[in-house]
Amino acid sequence: MEKLTMSDADYGALARAMRKVDFFAPLNVGELEQIVKYIMLCRYKAGETVFRQGDPGDAFYIVHDGALSVRVKTILFFKKQVARLGAGDFFGEMALLSRDPRSATVVCEEPTRLFVLLSADFGFMLKKSPAFAEEMRKLAERRKFMSRQDKR
Repeated sequence: MEKLTMSDADYGALARAMRKVDFFAPLNVGELEQIVKYIMLCRYKAGETVFRQGDPGDAFYIVHDGALSVRVKTILFFKKQVARLGAGDFFGEMALLSRDPRSATVVCEEPTRLFVLLSADFGFMLKKSPAFAEEMRKLAERRKFMSRQDKR
């Protein structure tokens, strides 16, 4: 992973992508401007692992460009691809919201750039905005419920 300097075009792409992320919806413009300051742009090589199943949840990601494979371990450590992610998709939010270990492994299928929000910075935003923290709690509960429903 290589940290990059963001251009005006990158900030524009980030702003468009953030509008599609449901848990940023409750934020006002000022809060969004505050959180954007903490988001980094990072480049990953093809075949590079972003994180592994079981790793601690330490960041949230939005795909700027590229393609990623989401894989889960199955019986006897075989890995099964459960999703493919591309530009505008996001992942890793459940680990930030619940602090649970990662539920999947994410690997870059091609050179990829990701917007990255570290959990420490995310936590800072939660402390700074009680309304945002409450929305995150509700979202986490909805997602956990949906995840339990999917497993049935």
